[in-house]
Amino acid sequence: MHGQPLIWVLTDDRAGNVAQAFGVAEALERAAGRDFKAVPIRYNPLARLPNALTGASLIGLAPETRMTFGPPWPDVVIAAGRRTAPIARWIKHNAGKPVILAQIMDPGPRGAEDFDLIAVPRHDGERAPDDASNVMRITGAPHRLTPQRLASAADAWRGRIQSIPKPFIALIVGGATHRKPFPPVLARALAAEVSRFAERQGGAVLLASSRRTGAAGEQAMKAAMTAPHHAFLWSVGGDNPYFGYLALADAIVVTGDSVSMCSEACATSAPVYIYSPEGMVTPKHARLHRHLYEGGYARPFGSIQGGAFERWTHPPLNAAGEVAQKIDALIRRRFG
Repeated sequence: MHGQPLIWVLTDDRAGNVAQAFGVAEALERAAGRDFKAVPIRYNPLARLPNALTGASLIGLAPETRMTFGPPWPDVVIAAGRRTAPIARWIKHNAGKPVILAQIMDPGPRGAEDFDLIAVPRHDGERAPDDASNVMRITGAPHRLTPQRLASAADAWRGRIQSIPKPFIALIVGGATHRKPFPPVLARALAAEVSRFAERQGGAVLLASSRRTGAAGEQAMKAAMTAPHHAFLWSVGGDNPYFGYLALADAIVVTGDSVSMCSEACATSAPVYIYSPEGMVTPKHARLHRHLYEGGYARPFGSIQGGAFERWTHPPLNAAGEVAQKIDALIRRRFG
């Protein structure tokens, strides 16, 4: 092959999966100058079937998406999540040329040999064998945050929150999941403790809620907030300062219910504290927290309670860059 490889990034309706795939593709573009093309995916109800039944097929694709598939076929496919795996495998079987498949998260045991690289988060457990030559383990989730994006967000928001005192304690709040609730009483307790901590330091809270927080939880947090603060409430809307808060924070408190939020908080070099009281999160999330603690990226929220402000730091978490390096090595070996 001459020139740059044609890289497809499969993008579906799961925002978290898309962010991971884009994070890897953008890291590859930055590091090696490799352009990519986003290929939108729309599913039909058959996409819910287990991958062991769908095999390497387009059976789960909506007709309008299926019609868009055709030459020129890619040389590399980057995708994330279980439902994209049958599509990536179908492309490899039908392109009529070598295609590198890079999959984020375990696609399951059937057809795993079709993938040149499977990037499995350590917190996902042991479903993909560690000794498989095409499997790499990563800490956290790939994301799209870079030092450049953080610097840009800081510039955009610095002047809008300059009236409140430092240090800034960012409070990044997720909410209920389909397995675990996030009741207003829990939201209130968290906000009250972070507010007291900020007051003891003479600083302020940067509060950002999310879609899953709920209006009742947001109001409970606002009512408990006695420290100076700047707040973005998802139910109210407006310009979302999420990246700006992460960039400007002197310390970050993040709820442990979101892999992406924990990973993005650790993409900064600020101290990160994970709020995860007993019964709040799933075993998968608890494993993620343990790996972040062991890697020095974060500490439990309990270590901030009642204590003095401590300016510790850590290397920014960058799983996307690690995966991109592996893909670039595969491209160089395959295509030169």
